[in-house]
Order: sequence, then C-alpha cells, then structure tokens
Amino acid sequence: MSGILAVGSMAFDTIETPFGIQEKVLGGSVNHFSLSASYFSRVNCISVVGEDFPKEHLTLLNHRGIDTRGVKIDKGNTFHWSGKYGYELHEAQTLATHLNVFEHFSPEVPESYRNSDFVFLGNIIPSLQEKVLSQVHHPKFVAIDTMNFWIGTQRESLIKVISKCHCLIINEGELRQLTNSFNILTAAKLVRSWGPKLLVIKRGEYGAVLFNDGDIFSVPGLPLAEVKDPTGAGDTFAGGFMGYIASQPNFNLSRFTLRKAIVYGSVMASFIVQDFGFRNLLPLTKKMIDEQYQRFVELTAFNLV
Repeated sequence: MSGILAVGSMAFDTIETPFGIQEKVLGGSVNHFSLSASYFSRVNCISVVGEDFPKEHLTLLNHRGIDTRGVKIDKGNTFHWSGKYGYELHEAQTLATHLNVFEHFSPEVPESYRNSDFVFLGNIIPSLQEKVLSQVHHPKFVAIDTMNFWIGTQRESLIKVISKCHCLIINEGELRQLTNSFNILTAAKLVRSWGPKLLVIKRGEYGAVLFNDGDIFSVPGLPLAEVKDPTGAGDTFAGGFMGYIASQPNFNLSRFTLRKAIVYGSVMASFIVQDFGFRNLLPLTKKMIDEQYQRFVELTAFNLV
C-alpha cells in the first residue's frame, strides 16, 4: 500500500477546560490524524504553517513515518485557535480564530503523493477538499470530515464532495444539521444515498456508530479516570480508524475489518483526551495500544456462557 494522504490544519491551540489552561499547544486536524494513523500506516501530510512553527515538530513527524514534504511554510504566523470547554466537554466555545497563513491555503498534492491508496480530507473548506481529491489518481478509500460552519454556509458544495467519498466521518449534532433529520437511521440512509458506502458517527464520550449497508455497529466510550482536553479527539479517532484499514495486507472493507477499525479509532481517541494537545499520543507503544484495545473487548463482551 502507498500509505494515507491526509490534508488539514496544523495549528497552535489555546485551550481552557475546568482542568487547566494551556497556551499555544501544537494542534490542528492533520497533526492529530497523522500522529494517530502513524501507529498503523505511513502518512503523507499536506498543510501550511507559518515561520513561527517549530521545525523540530516537523522532524518529530518525520521520525514517526509521516512525510511532511506537502507541508508548506509561508511568511507569517501559523493558524491559531482559542477555545473553552465546560464540565461536560461536549463542545468547545470558540474564543478566537486567527487563520493567519491558513487563510490563503491552496493545497497542491506533490506528485509522489498522487498514487495514495487512502485519502483523509480533514476539516477544511469543501472546495479545497475537492481540489485535493481531484489531484489523486484512483484512491481505494476516501474519508471526509467536516464541521457545522461548512454545513451552515456551504452545504451544497459539501454534499458534492461527500458524494465522491467512500466514508463520511461526522459528529452526531453535525449529522442532524447536515441532513435536517433528528433520527440517525433516517439521516444515515440519506447520507448513503449521496454516495458514501460508510457513515461513521462520532459521539464523544458515548463512543461511535458505524453504518455499513444494513450493518450497524456501535462501540461505547471507554470510562477513563482522567479526561483533560477533548480537542482533536475526532481527528485522532479518524487516524486510528483509517490507519487500521490501511494496515491490512489485502485491502478490504469486510464487516470484521471495519468493526475492528472503529474500535482502534476509539482506542486512539481514549488516549488523547487524557492530556492537553497530542502529547499523550507521543509515548505510545504497540503494547499499550493493544492493551487498550483489549479493555474495549472486555467492556463490550456479553456472550460469556
């Protein structure tokens, strides 16, 4: 396999939760996704950063098997987001968004990335997601993420690019907004009529749900002793999900593969929320990931006779 092509933001995040405040920690959708997916597969990364972005972080990504030749360094400052969470930690209140160099981001896919078998279109403007996809030759599996802002302002453009993807990854509230349907069964049927075979619904601390033809699979969130920061958990989930699929020697979207991928996505998300930024992803080992996977197995096992 040629690895995963991932496009999205690299950013500084200033985060306030009931458990602390962190100024300008490294974040962004493609950062979280790539670090998570790198435990399973090679990743080719496309983004833009400013001159203030630490070069040593790009080196760190390279050491994790993440190719950063698609990351452009522009004059100016890196995208900076500030947000605040309450005790429920469901959704952030955005305090400030400074797009900086990200405002004029126009992704170009390096020739060496254009044969990627797997593509993750992170949360950016739909026209740019479509631009990236148009530059990739015959990918086997394309997943797309989005957010409420694009649903509210560019719904038709978003549906157009969704129709060209194999999988939509979206949170529950945004799914209802996108489909104008409160019932997720009805919403899932509508999304799949647009083109994607798969729909993955992120439900935060309550887990995730997979719709695949007539098959529905749900995995709960893992009860954790400590949760500090949910920022990037959805992209980290997507990284584990796609990374596992890409790691399989013979590409297939079997029921078994997809269900394991959902659990591995949940495993990776369960790690990141326990600290600020993505620092909790960095010291992971295969043994730690497999042990966490087993905790999910034990949590959901019921046929014990």
